[in-house]
Amino acid sequence: MTDLEILINNLPKIVYGLRLTLGNSQEIIQQVVLINQAQEQLHKIQQAISYALPEAIAQQLSFATHQATATPPQMSATRYLLVPSILRVEPTITGNTRLITEKFGNPAIEISLDTLKSKINYWLEWGDLLQAIAADILIDSHLVNKVNADINYPSLSKHIEYLSKSIDIKLAFSNPRTLEKQIQQIINLEEEVLKAQDRLFYVVNTIKNSQGLLTILLAISSFCGQSGFAIEWLDDTHELIISSENKFQELTDILNDCEKYQNRLTAFLNECQQLKEQAQKSLTNNKYINRRTEKTSDNFSPILRTTLFVTSSLVVLTFGIGIIKNKINQPQQAIQNVDPETQAVSNFKSALKLGMEASSIAQNPPYPLKVWQKAAGKWQQAIKFLSLIPEGTSVSIKAHDRLIRYRRNYDAINKRAATEKQALMNLEAAEKLAIEAEFFIKTSPNSLLAWQQSKDKWLQAIKLLESIPQNSFTYQQAQATLPNYKTHYAAINAIIQNRLQSVN
Repeated sequence: MTDLEILINNLPKIVYGLRLTLGNSQEIIQQVVLINQAQEQLHKIQQAISYALPEAIAQQLSFATHQATATPPQMSATRYLLVPSILRVEPTITGNTRLITEKFGNPAIEISLDTLKSKINYWLEWGDLLQAIAADILIDSHLVNKVNADINYPSLSKHIEYLSKSIDIKLAFSNPRTLEKQIQQIINLEEEVLKAQDRLFYVVNTIKNSQGLLTILLAISSFCGQSGFAIEWLDDTHELIISSENKFQELTDILNDCEKYQNRLTAFLNECQQLKEQAQKSLTNNKYINRRTEKTSDNFSPILRTTLFVTSSLVVLTFGIGIIKNKINQPQQAIQNVDPETQAVSNFKSALKLGMEASSIAQNPPYPLKVWQKAAGKWQQAIKFLSLIPEGTSVSIKAHDRLIRYRRNYDAINKRAATEKQALMNLEAAEKLAIEAEFFIKTSPNSLLAWQQSKDKWLQAIKLLESIPQNSFTYQQAQATLPNYKTHYAAINAIIQNRLQSVN
């Protein structure tokens, strides 16, 4: 297998990466990096094809010469090959076959190197367009927030399936209390159905009437909900192709689904109304029986209330007498003067207790700054108690030895707290720089200078995170944040380079 054939075998996987899944800013930035990497791989395949074309032409000339052909061959590569199917890479892809073929090509038809080279140009242009869309999304905080909010709700398809199962209610005609709860359940279901109808109307109205891509993406986000979606391709008629849970569909497919969902929601409302009427009618028939039962119970109520009142009064009286008796029997506390020896022993014990607590707090680091400060405070209190112990008492020698150790421990903890404080300051400063970096792009999305300033801020933030020591509590958080910041930096850099190339 030649190098070119190896590269082409990877082509479906590369092209699959030319997609933009809507999510939070971090996810979009990461995808920009992946799109950029896919474009680099496509450029490599183009170069390999450029080398292979002259070889193919040379082989034709050699063959023609060998056959002594009078007519010279056409000067282009006639070598044909098959591009592997995307289903070998992503077997879970489903949906409209035509749409899948639009993006990845037809694996059943051989194409020439010339045709493949032209197709790669389309893929490269699509990557540029995706990066431009990503840049527009990143500066539209409303869109990002809306997409993040939609992720908290199921897709319209799954929501309707949930409503379909929930509406299967077996009315408990023989149990009025249960029936009342079921009526409330039906009312709640009606509200859910009405909300789903409002959501459906928003999706259909936006897709049909809006001309702006970002506005249409908001509608698709509402339609897909938790399932999410990715922008996959534009077909020959420039209609948007998306995928949700690896199912390829275009806007027309979404509108067709919405029409089916609307019919189902209307049927749900009718069914809710019928169930509610049946339940309310049953409750009305049972009211007379319930009223007679309540009247019989009321005849016994005065006697029952009187008995409960007398019993409660006796309990309160007995409890009150017990409290008064305990108060009378409590001994008086005498105030006595404490001698120095007793006070010294007490201070020593207090110091030991505080020292044990401080040692226990600081075991198995790392800890956040507050923990180190708490431990330092306990060492400081212990030192104060030891300092109050006078000479000549039974614990003075031991107190002196402890004082030296405790002061040493206090100094060590203070240094550790200072290190942790600096690490925390670096982390907070990095977070502030990240906010500033995003602010530059949001306020001046069309300014190349703003993008460069944003890139510089990301770099400063990365250096601050890398300076956080490994033994600090914030190290793990810094390490977890670092890939995100590096991804932002790489994506911003890629977008800047892309813009510079387009200008040149």
